[in-house]
Amino acid sequence: MARRNEERRAALLDAAIEVLAAEGARGLTFRAVDQRAAVPAGTASNYFANRDELLTQAGGRVYERLGPGEAVLAAGFDGPRDRARLTELMHDLVARVTAFPTGFLALLELRLESTRRPELREVLTARIRADLEGNLAYHESAGLPGDRSTVLLLYLALNWLVLEQLTLPELLPDQQRHGLVTTLVERLLDAGPQA
Repeated sequence: MARRNEERRAALLDAAIEVLAAEGARGLTFRAVDQRAAVPAGTASNYFANRDELLTQAGGRVYERLGPGEAVLAAGFDGPRDRARLTELMHDLVARVTAFPTGFLALLELRLESTRRPELREVLTARIRADLEGNLAYHESAGLPGDRSTVLLLYLALNWLVLEQLTLPELLPDQQRHGLVTTLVERLLDAGPQA
């Protein structure tokens, strides 16, 4: 029964992500989640104490689904750890994030909502900080080229590139976006250690 409850909770959170992406944070209601998940009315309210809990847990679920998985993480330690490998990993990252567009858009909605909800901002800040620190530690332990600033700049630039791709897809053609990722890695590495 516990497994079934966890599967139902995950399905409700997946539905909440879809609602956030389609309707925004204001559209996220228990009723909307129940409808999107195709479950009886009142189901979401049995799993989440309130809307704030639903918002917070939906953010956590996005990160679960966006995670690279063990195979991708292990691949960072395979083969040469050079510019080409870092570039490949960044292309893979952009592809993985853009393959789950509603997740990224839901996170944007959660970030906007966090400007009005200090508790949500605290949870998101901690989660995103942990994710960023994990990326920095992974980069260092894998022995990939570049320093801490390189990783931070990649994080910031690629997040905005993904935002452009998902919100204004006609702005930059696919081939141009691909070339920008490669150019970004090359220029950051050519710049050398950053402050």
